[in-house]
Amino acid sequence: MSSKTKSSAQKFLIEAAMKLHKYGTPSHRLERVLSKVAESLGIHGEFFYTPTALVISLTEPSGDEMTVVRRVTAGAFDVDKLIRFDQLLGQVEGGEIVLGKAINQLAEIDNASHLYSQPVYAVACSVACMCVAVFFGGSMAEVCIAGVIGAVVAGLELLHERQQWEHGLLEPLAGVVAAIGSILVARYLFPIDDRLTTLAGLIVLIPGLRLTVALTELAVGHLSAGTARLAGAMVCLATLFVGVALVWRMARVLRPVIELPSDSANHWRWIALAVAPIAFAIVFRAGYKQWPIIAMVSILGVVVSWAIEPKLGVEVASFFGALAIGCSSNLYARVRNVPAMVPQTPGMLILVPGSLGYRSFSALLEQHTVQGVQYGFTMILIAVSLVGGLLVSNAIVSPRRIL
Repeated sequence: MSSKTKSSAQKFLIEAAMKLHKYGTPSHRLERVLSKVAESLGIHGEFFYTPTALVISLTEPSGDEMTVVRRVTAGAFDVDKLIRFDQLLGQVEGGEIVLGKAINQLAEIDNASHLYSQPVYAVACSVACMCVAVFFGGSMAEVCIAGVIGAVVAGLELLHERQQWEHGLLEPLAGVVAAIGSILVARYLFPIDDRLTTLAGLIVLIPGLRLTVALTELAVGHLSAGTARLAGAMVCLATLFVGVALVWRMARVLRPVIELPSDSANHWRWIALAVAPIAFAIVFRAGYKQWPIIAMVSILGVVVSWAIEPKLGVEVASFFGALAIGCSSNLYARVRNVPAMVPQTPGMLILVPGSLGYRSFSALLEQHTVQGVQYGFTMILIAVSLVGGLLVSNAIVSPRRIL
């Protein structure tokens, strides 16, 4: 390998690692796929990835070794860009594209605008929050208010990204806005459960998916990445709830007496289940062509979970729901030769137990200690069950592509 080709290969691997990290690739998948690509280029690559650091060691057949350390920050999950990155990696691995052109395409994909405009993203977040409120058994008024709060929170998220506010500011600010909005509506407009609308309105920011990914990384032996991601998820959840708790304490006299919400009609749950996967697909920036498979996989996982839960409990239901999502995602990945993460990630989001972590903090704040501990324990148990289902699905139906 000439010095120019060697330099191009090293640059490509470093840039690819940073781009895959930026758009939400878990550590175990990133390290495996890049090690395989490096091998195809005649380089032995060692990749060590945590949510805030990337260490890359590249060794040439001659014995020359180069080690690179990069400070990195994980961004939002972007299905469309991950698909394009995966296709490019496949071309490089198969020798179908020269490295110089591949490096340029990496930059083009990274700099490309998001698949959906900001208003469409905000509407998708709003619809997702409304669907979650239906799953929580909210009334029509609570569902609508949750949608409005979700749209406002999405606007704050986009403003935070545009203005480049201090990292960590978004979560408590969103908690304050959601809690104030819910209390004011409950006090002066409609008799709603402000706790339910606050939780549903914040659902896009609650890090349930990060918690499940963290436990998956721990389960497959990526202890540094898993521990860091788990700590980050818990801190994110805590800061999110801090904003809510401050409002609840300061506006205690405004909070009305809360009645238990009446469950929504059963047919609304099915309507919400049909709509929610598309909303989450837009939130994750999946293309139109991916909507049908994302909807099918998501609905399959939830239906399996709902069917099993009354008989065997939520933990067993979560396991088999994740198993159904994992197997169907891997099967789709084998047939279409695309990343299994495409349908798997939006599908898992509906099952992840992030709302239980919020409820645990809420119960502890109101001095319901036993209930708070129970919620927290159930959250961890469900997350572990989801991880178990995904790991078993990989053994039953292994995906063709690592991503």
